[in-house]
Amino acid sequence: MRNELQTLGRAVKQAQYRQHRALERELATVGTTLAQWDALRAISGAPGAPARALAAATFQSEQAFGTLAARLVAQGLVERRPGHGRRIEHHLTPAGERVLKAGHQVADTVLASCFSTLSTADRATLLDLLQRLDPDEDRSP
Repeated sequence: MRNELQTLGRAVKQAQYRQHRALERELATVGTTLAQWDALRAISGAPGAPARALAAATFQSEQAFGTLAARLVAQGLVERRPGHGRRIEHHLTPAGERVLKAGHQVADTVLASCFSTLSTADRATLLDLLQRLDPDEDRSP
């Protein structure tokens, strides 16, 4: 049982590693990184969200997300605006929207390749199984 679980865990990690490497390589062609594109995607999905929520959405600490957001601001891809109280809201700039869109096109191509050996039904089953591992995970696309 232990070896089976360790093998399963390693297989999931290997698939994620290959996917991340391919995304990093191809996102560089549109001038971004996986972490930057993921942050742009999170900000686009929740305009005005504070760093705490965006850090959680991108699997980063608040400090790491703050450093990343500062780089995105310096690149002209994100604006930080005062929000309610001490809250700082994050919004994409038009340049950020363009990089996000280009990143979506790259990701669609890379992910289609990563999952090309699975049928549509197999991909749906894999998604369902992985989502069952985190019952609190948001099921929206």
